[in-house]
Amino acid sequence: MGEQTGVTFPQEVIDEYAALGVDLPALFSAGHLGTRMGVQILEASAERVVGTMPVEGNTQPYGLLHGGASAVLAETLGSIGSMLHGGSARIAVGVDLNCTHHRGVRSGLVTGVATPVHRGRSTATYEIVITDEQDRRVCSARLTCLLREVGTEQALTEAAGEAKDGPAR
Repeated sequence: MGEQTGVTFPQEVIDEYAALGVDLPALFSAGHLGTRMGVQILEASAERVVGTMPVEGNTQPYGLLHGGASAVLAETLGSIGSMLHGGSARIAVGVDLNCTHHRGVRSGLVTGVATPVHRGRSTATYEIVITDEQDRRVCSARLTCLLREVGTEQALTEAAGEAKDGPAR
């Protein structure tokens, strides 16, 4: 699992998970796929999730940032926001992701910012805006997650297992 540095979680969320014996930064990391792609989570709360990803190593044959790489960043950020919104007794499962690619990027770092569009009891929808280093929009995405209510012990066991492989999907 990718080790995240500099992640900011609200203290009450850290305390909630710590009381259950859960390492929150590990639980909400970008997982193995995110690690391979260089995803770094910089800030995380139910209101806003910020992460970066290098273009290098994530390009398609023409040398441009791969649209699938943008989708991975978007789903990672939206899933983290959904999980934080759902709390420790729910698992966020992605049910819809759409991405519109606005411009190509050949180098540097892209930054994604996920903000909620809807946060309900059973679903959460996040808009994710990915920009280049000149703050130009590269991709607009929207992710909707189903929030599955399960027993706290089962939810944490499942989430911990998924944390090894990435956010719930």
